[in-house]
Amino acid sequence: MDTYVIRRRNGWKTPEELQEAAAKSRRVGDEEMSDDIRWIRSYVLNEGDSAVGTVCIYQASSEEAIREHASRADLPVDEVIKVVDTVMVRPDPEPAAV
Repeated sequence: MDTYVIRRRNGWKTPEELQEAAAKSRRVGDEEMSDDIRWIRSYVLNEGDSAVGTVCIYQASSEEAIREHASRADLPVDEVIKVVDTVMVRPDPEPAAV
């Protein structure tokens, strides 16, 4: 599996909508596509006007699997970028919100 970054701009109007989408995304990935995709983490971004977007890190068998997962989970996909290397300076900090 390769690692991908997925940018989802202005995907949700509220953090609650994002939580519902995250639950569906996890279910689809874990139950329907577990051989092709694995959600690693997401960074939630303030997009203004109370909207939130995300930058998500996934491992997947292909870009097509990323897009198929998004379609099944009703998630926006603005950009998919394959990661070619990782430079680790420090581990991610503890989440700001739970």
